[in-house]
Amino acid sequence: MTNPASETLLKRHFYKRSLRMRVILTQLPLTLTVMLTVALVAAYYPKTLGDPHFVIGLWLQAGILALCCLMPWDKLPRGSFLLIPYLDFIAVGFIRHGSAQFITAVGLLVLFPVFWLSASGVARKTAVVSSTLGTLLIVWVPLILGPARITPELLAKPLLFPFMMMAFSITVVIMTASMDSQRLAIEEKDAKLRTALNLSKQREQLLETVLDTVAVGIVVVDEGGNDQLMNSTQTVIHSRAMPGDIANPQEKDLLLFGYGKVLLPADERPVRRAILGESFTNYQMWIGEGENSRAISTTARTMRNEDGSSAGAVIAFHDNTETMAALAAKDDFVANVSHEFRTPLTSILGYLAMIADESDRLPQDLSTFVGITQRNALRLNRLVSDLLTTDAMEVSPAMADVSALIAESVASARPMAEKNGVELILDVPGQLRAMVDGGRIGQALDNLISNAIKYSPDGGTVTVRAWNDGADVVCEVQDTGMGMSSAEQAQAFTKFFRADPALERSIPGLGLGLLITKTIVANHGGHISIQSERNVGTTMRMVLPECVLVLV
Repeated sequence: MTNPASETLLKRHFYKRSLRMRVILTQLPLTLTVMLTVALVAAYYPKTLGDPHFVIGLWLQAGILALCCLMPWDKLPRGSFLLIPYLDFIAVGFIRHGSAQFITAVGLLVLFPVFWLSASGVARKTAVVSSTLGTLLIVWVPLILGPARITPELLAKPLLFPFMMMAFSITVVIMTASMDSQRLAIEEKDAKLRTALNLSKQREQLLETVLDTVAVGIVVVDEGGNDQLMNSTQTVIHSRAMPGDIANPQEKDLLLFGYGKVLLPADERPVRRAILGESFTNYQMWIGEGENSRAISTTARTMRNEDGSSAGAVIAFHDNTETMAALAAKDDFVANVSHEFRTPLTSILGYLAMIADESDRLPQDLSTFVGITQRNALRLNRLVSDLLTTDAMEVSPAMADVSALIAESVASARPMAEKNGVELILDVPGQLRAMVDGGRIGQALDNLISNAIKYSPDGGTVTVRAWNDGADVVCEVQDTGMGMSSAEQAQAFTKFFRADPALERSIPGLGLGLLITKTIVANHGGHISIQSERNVGTTMRMVLPECVLVLV
């Protein structure tokens, strides 16, 4: 493995330089060693300076250094700089031949060109062969050209040195090949990391752009409640909650209010709730004071580590001030309309009461129709009164026969059922007496049966059932109509909500019936549930607890 510090040093002072400078730096150690050799020879063996072979070797070294400096290596074919170590073999051969009798170690100068060839990474096998042959020629040529007779023993005597150079060359080739492999792996990994980093930056920029585009405030906090990310919308929302007398407020100091514009306690504030591991949806609050006051709906989801511990949370803040104002304006409009309805309704009810007083003078069928009309007019009057007062609706339980109430609602709904081609099926006991508000329960039953018929515009069956479950009364209205999606079921009890099929088919209604029915059932201490499937049908079930007194 390479040392990262040395690798960084090489990159800075060698690999990042021009090819010409790298060639000069690679040749420089041999040149300096030759200069040191000349100094030693001049000091201790001055006769060597007169040897022509030694002098030729020195001039060759000077010429090779000049060649390194003058040649435009960047413009020449790749690997042409390897001419230099081959020339070094010749120069070292002359220097060795001229000084071998005085300085025996001067032959080791051949290590420099051998190392250069072997570490170049170019034609590695050729480098090993060339290093071996070059060293062999250095030691054999003087013997062949010398006065002594050539014998096998004479040629074999210096063979150890070339084979040592061959081993050295092989070692360098293996090391450089391993280093090159590691370098390539590092470069590949570095390229992948750079690609991943660029991709991460692009995704981060995309996320920031998306978050700053949406009209919902988003804040991400860690497990300690410290902000990790906040989009521009949330920055504006947060600024409205800042108290004027605190420079750097914590969440407990922010101007956050609950219903009645009462400051929210610390543990009821959305970020604190989210940090404690609570997830919630549409948590309503108000921020700011005076003209800065805004209605905010908050939603939070907790993030978890692999071990289940909290990793922080994401909280969304939706400014629904305009929506709240629109709903208030709608409520005002409905209140005004309902007030205008009361005058003609009072007149209608008055005349119906006068006709009912003379019912003994009317035909039986006409008397029945008047009774149904009077009951529905009373129901309409109650509906007008309940448009904006569902939360304050009161119930007055008294002994009533739930079976009779259901029978009356079914009788009132028959004309509408016949018009829609809907079959009404009644499945109730003879009597089901219970302590309930008969008027309100009748109103709830009218709403459920009317809805079942309206949402079965192409015919079908509506079945109304009732039974006692211990002391509880259970009423069920089942139809085979259009049904509702899961999203529509979740909003079914919302004020003024109309399902898409009802809007598409222009089915009449205000979207108040189920809300009023739920309020009536809730004020009896009960609950209402929905089971529905698109194009299959809907079942509405009311459960009125602890109200059965007598069962016949």
